[in-house]
Amino acid sequence: MKPAPFAWHAPEDLAAALALKALHGAEARFLAGGQSLVPAMNFRVAQPAVLVDLNRVAALDSLQFDADGTLRIGAMCRYRRIERDAEVARRLPLLAEALAEVAHPQIRNRGTLAGNLCHADPASEMPAVMLALEARFRLCWHGGERVVPARDFFLGPLATALAEEEMLAEIRIPALPRGTGTSFLEVARRRGDYAMMGVAALLWRGPEGRCLSARLALCSAGPTPMLAERAAASLVGTRLTPEDFAAAAALAVTEIDPMGSVQASPAYQRHLAGVLVPRALALAAERAA
Repeated sequence: MKPAPFAWHAPEDLAAALALKALHGAEARFLAGGQSLVPAMNFRVAQPAVLVDLNRVAALDSLQFDADGTLRIGAMCRYRRIERDAEVARRLPLLAEALAEVAHPQIRNRGTLAGNLCHADPASEMPAVMLALEARFRLCWHGGERVVPARDFFLGPLATALAEEEMLAEIRIPALPRGTGTSFLEVARRRGDYAMMGVAALLWRGPEGRCLSARLALCSAGPTPMLAERAAASLVGTRLTPEDFAAAAALAVTEIDPMGSVQASPAYQRHLAGVLVPRALALAAERAA
């Protein structure tokens, strides 16, 4: 199918893009990689009257580390650039590892992390990874900006905290402390499909081997990416043994709220979580050591 008629604007700076959004309001949509929006327009699920194309806004195509180790990712930074960056792989291996599971290379060549997060599909890997990494999002509008933690950004399936005139302009991911291990595991019907269940694990291990902090986030586990907070808290102070991982997995299964799909029932998704969580925790603990 073909999209409904629309007006197209290609501003060259952020201020102009935000001004266009303020002018047209709900009738306008920002276009980044277009890997979700364009198919929706072709099927006429989405019918924006105005497209504000961000591909000429060079300032948004950024990927850099601050002096304190915070990674800043601009709205127009493609998946592939992040995935192939050696410093990202060294400092934030969870991000690089999970990105390799996103769709296919053709999608990653054009798609953007910011666009993925705004689409807010609970089966997608990246929202869960942002929760595990405690990312913060800089939201801008014509005349102002605010910073929202990832845990407050995702409100429901395909629903976010973005207001009508706002744009997700930048993703900020804090540095990981020394002694942190991470892992990402998922089960999908085929390579590149959305996960039936995915687990992002982060463990911070002290010099004596005990767990100082833990985070556990899951995709395809509910109406939003899910944080298994009780499961993660149960690991703090432990020696991170297989028994500790099994106990955390049992808690995680009770914290998630899978909705099921044509590929997996909620019961099967819970089963997958029970299998993947201890495996992901064991791998993260090994890497932390």
